[in-house]
Amino acid sequence: MKSLFLCLVTCMFLFTATAQKKSISLEQIWNGSFRTQGMTALHSMNNGQQYSVLNFDRSSRSTSIDLYDYKTLSKVKTIASSQTMTAIPYFTNYTFSEDEHQVILETDIEPIFRYSALGHYYVYNISSKSLDKISDHKIQEPTFSPDGTKVAYGRNNNLFIKDLISGTTKQITFDGEKNKIINGITDWVYEEEFAFVRAFEWNASSNKIAFIRFDETEVPEFSMDVYGTELYQTQEVFKYPKAGEKNAEVSLHFYDLSTDQISTVALSKEYNDFYIPRIKWTKDSNVLSAQYMNRHQNNLDLWLLNPVTGQADLVLTDTDDAYVDVTDNLTFLKDNSFIWTSEKDGYNHIYHYSKEGKLKNQITKGSWEVTAYYGYNESAKTIFYQSVENGSINRDVYSIRLNGKNKKRLSLQEGTNDAEFSADFTYFIKTYSSAATPPKFTLNDSKSGRLVKNIKDNSALLEILDTFNYSTKEFSTISVNGNDLNMWMLKPANFDPSKTYPLLMFQYSGPGSQQVANSWSSSRDYWHQFLAQQGYIVACVDGRGTGFKGADFKKVTYMNLVKYETEDQIQAAKLLSDLPFIDKSRIGIWGWSYGGHMSTNCLLKGNDVFKMAIAVAPVTSWRFYDTIYTERFMRTPQENPSGYDDNSPFNYPELLKGDYLLVHGSGDDNVHVQHTMRMVEALIQADKQFDWAIYPDKNHGIYGGNTTMHLYTKMTNFLHEKLGDKRTN
Repeated sequence: MKSLFLCLVTCMFLFTATAQKKSISLEQIWNGSFRTQGMTALHSMNNGQQYSVLNFDRSSRSTSIDLYDYKTLSKVKTIASSQTMTAIPYFTNYTFSEDEHQVILETDIEPIFRYSALGHYYVYNISSKSLDKISDHKIQEPTFSPDGTKVAYGRNNNLFIKDLISGTTKQITFDGEKNKIINGITDWVYEEEFAFVRAFEWNASSNKIAFIRFDETEVPEFSMDVYGTELYQTQEVFKYPKAGEKNAEVSLHFYDLSTDQISTVALSKEYNDFYIPRIKWTKDSNVLSAQYMNRHQNNLDLWLLNPVTGQADLVLTDTDDAYVDVTDNLTFLKDNSFIWTSEKDGYNHIYHYSKEGKLKNQITKGSWEVTAYYGYNESAKTIFYQSVENGSINRDVYSIRLNGKNKKRLSLQEGTNDAEFSADFTYFIKTYSSAATPPKFTLNDSKSGRLVKNIKDNSALLEILDTFNYSTKEFSTISVNGNDLNMWMLKPANFDPSKTYPLLMFQYSGPGSQQVANSWSSSRDYWHQFLAQQGYIVACVDGRGTGFKGADFKKVTYMNLVKYETEDQIQAAKLLSDLPFIDKSRIGIWGWSYGGHMSTNCLLKGNDVFKMAIAVAPVTSWRFYDTIYTERFMRTPQENPSGYDDNSPFNYPELLKGDYLLVHGSGDDNVHVQHTMRMVEALIQADKQFDWAIYPDKNHGIYGGNTTMHLYTKMTNFLHEKLGDKRTN
């Protein structure tokens, strides 16, 4: 009787505590109420004792580059402030010259695609406090020469060099033309899928520039109507190579500043249809490394090229039955031996090669993945990296000797640990977060990982969230189709196991991706918290094809994207529906982009399991998506037609039984609205009713002004009507 009394008192206390707490609103999620503090544009100074960050003063709406001391964390001085600059009301990023005597400031930025932008840029001389505008035109990717006397940049598909001493500007390429020729700046598909924009590099002596030239002449064009606010719409026309179509023809060139001549790289190996996803100068100012990859992306060659002698040496080839990932981890040591990462033993690990390409040793080993390479300390012969050795949902920072010995774990808190090392590798600023802890920034000793000082901890946000009905994210695994899959689940804060709840599943599922991670929340996570307090259970399962569990697990979806991923989500939903607190008649799924393809497929192929689905900006046929991404996992439609068509949902619209909300931005340059239009037409002809929304001129992220708020309100109302209790927010 006593224990029953205590139980009743405890339950009443918990109910009262929960009842007294506030509910998250949709407005709060996107108005900055739960914003975290960070360290923007962190840069370690050459002396290894100081670092700089970009600070924004909300009261004066100005920006500054402020210098801090590692040991004391105290501010040393302000390097540059827009308050003292009449020409620049604010700047949004900065880049130091190699000697740190000058800095490029960016302002008036105009986004182009995912990473690219046009902007006005200035060179600020720190000692003289002078400000020099690089060009009166908007330009791209301005980059200091290593000696700090020049800046190279792209404009109108050509390359230019400004001499900072004389003030003169020289154009070095002349054939650039929109939708035809691009010099030194990547085309759309390279930018999106190889994740870089600047396709030119200075050598260490500042007398040569290597650059990639893109000939897009024969690449098919895609056009989008831009509705805007004028009487007539305009059109955005750009080159977009869809799977199986013509890519840009790429070539590699050297510009010699002393002779004002451009030469073209010639190789002994013949490449017919290929990519150049990375170029990087070695420690030798006359030797460039260039990575050449075949169109199937299962063969990656590393070349060392000398523009003076014309010598071209193939020093390494990485191959795979499926595909080889491109990274930025290539690091040349003083002797021009190099560090390389590869999945060749089944997991992503670090390797050391001689300058001739002979394997010296495999540095890391084990059935776990290296997830980030931070750098190499020459004096200590030590490599710093991040891995998932302590569980695929966690990240830790490690050091290891170049010979593969003396490995040390430098982060001890379970969750996601990341690091920014000082230039001399004495310290690192660690960023730590978990599902229960917002980002913490600490200064740590690089030899032991020992905490030196706390920098920021976002404790104020935790105090705010403690006043809300905030649910704990529960991590577990679920056995699906012979695999133990990572999963998280959110339950209502006042969860009652004797009741039943609707279940909403969220996923992305793309190759190598991860949604089940022990890290702090994004805005989307706050929406899931909002739904939990509205009486939903929200769950996420990372199925086959996702990352950080080895190459075999990731690459099992090769040639059949979405097939196994769909099977895993359907089976996971069936298993979850057997839980006594899940209402199996009210199970939904949602996702964005690849996840939108997945949610659509799950609703159709799992029509006996899912009652509803939301698909935002979904792929509906891989035939409509770009060459590099799609062919990496599927080869071409000509080689693999069934892989493209068997899991394309507009080929079986008659399977739709549940409620379906389809959303797209008409200005999506990535996953074109064509995907949604084809799905819509298929559903109409199959006489299937559904809901849909088009957001005018919005890109793949569907944001701007009130757009995000409108979208999530629409999705919330749809959920309440189709899966919940017809509540309104």
